[in-house]
Amino acid sequence: MAVQIETTDLDGVLILTPDRFTDTRGFFSESYNQSALTDAGIETLFVQDNHSFSLNRNTVRGLHFQSPPYAQTKLVRCGRGACFDVAVDIRVGSPTFGKWVGVELSFENGRQLLVPAGFAHGFVTRVPETEVIYKCSNEYAPHAEHSLRWNDPSIGVDWGMLSSDVVLSDKDAQASFFVDLQSPFTWEVTA
Repeated sequence: MAVQIETTDLDGVLILTPDRFTDTRGFFSESYNQSALTDAGIETLFVQDNHSFSLNRNTVRGLHFQSPPYAQTKLVRCGRGACFDVAVDIRVGSPTFGKWVGVELSFENGRQLLVPAGFAHGFVTRVPETEVIYKCSNEYAPHAEHSLRWNDPSIGVDWGMLSSDVVLSDKDAQASFFVDLQSPFTWEVTA
């Protein structure tokens, strides 16, 4: 697997773009290879794959995270359609605590976002019938699941849409505000 790796403004959040080999049939891409990622310094072992399908444009899912010991690192890609994928730093003591980064992921661009544990994660679909596929380093644990309000002004994510256009689950509509977050994550300086 050959992959381009880009850093973001949030330490540990990475953009991965695997090579695509195209011909008259279309393309082939190795979307995940544990050995190649380990060689690149990404040593996360993934244990669960999730596949999300959203019928409508402007469907927001997130901002979600699981608390330790069930915390999850996620490797997110868009299998069909397009989404704007967001990570929010919720590591207490981090110089970027409360800051966010967003990346356009689409079937066309083949990009992936690595969202480490210690970050809340969410996305908004840009087109109808969008599929988002992501690997998780820990299994789903409903008792450890938490959500932050997607449109919390203290975080200020620019989702690129009007709030009146959003399609949202009841659970996400009732998510907590950032000011009320008692984060279970602390920032650790890495060498």
